Amino acid sequence: MIKEKTLYITDLDGTLLHHDERISTWSCKTLNQLIDAGMLFSYATARSIFTASTVTEGLFPKLPVIVNNGSFIMDVPTRKRIVVNQFTDSEAQDIYTTLCKYQIAPLVDAIINEQEKFSYEERAINPALAEFVAARKNDGRDNPLTDTSVILQGTVFYFTCIGEEEKLRAAYTVLRKTYNCIFQFDIYSHEPWLEIMPHTASKAHAILQLKEHYHCNKVVVFGDGANDIPMFHIADEGYAMKNAIDALKEIATAVIDSNENDGVAKWLLENAK
Repeated sequence: MIKEKTLYITDLDGTLLHHDERISTWSCKTLNQLIDAGMLFSYATARSIFTASTVTEGLFPKLPVIVNNGSFIMDVPTRKRIVVNQFTDSEAQDIYTTLCKYQIAPLVDAIINEQEKFSYEERAINPALAEFVAARKNDGRDNPLTDTSVILQGTVFYFTCIGEEEKLRAAYTVLRKTYNCIFQFDIYSHEPWLEIMPHTASKAHAILQLKEHYHCNKVVVFGDGANDIPMFHIADEGYAMKNAIDALKEIATAVIDSNENDGVAKWLLENAK
């Protein structure tokens, strides 16, 4: 008889994190105890490793984590990139050209001289994107530019566009045919977001890679938003938070307690093997 080996993966914002963008002390303690007891647990998030590590401070997953919506699988202690999904130079140029056509000034994430940076034209960004950047002014990745000819420098792996819904929807309609695109409204600011990744980058694909690497025969996931839908499709069980969007609840194995009530940790404490 084959012993069941389960991989547990949770989203962060709106799922594991409270609305203050932090993991609760109780959830943190509970998850660490379960991890120490042998639970195979990690998270998959749209956040970078930098902000994900901050909001999950005190949590010590022993497995690599999935960040930037599956662009990277990373080791937390060393911040080593185990798996990297990136655009070719021609793909990055194609996306940037399309965004410019719709008068969208994006945030461009890239690895420049082995360092992660997000570049943007300082004079062109809209108020919504400016607010996002302002909250990260002490972040070493911040790379404001006055010369857009170098905005695609380095190895580009992600585009983020915020605000101006009509323009974002138009660009999304075009770009989704070729790339992995997510259009949704942010759970904190409620601003429209368009995120563009290589077609090989997704939470779902990264989870399957972890499943294979750790020889698991079952995957259980937790989420709340549109970018969690693909990972629900590849999971054996998917649990939507009480605060999740309806589209996710409709395909979920079950709906569990909300993020504010530590739904993920509660479920795992009662059910994880």
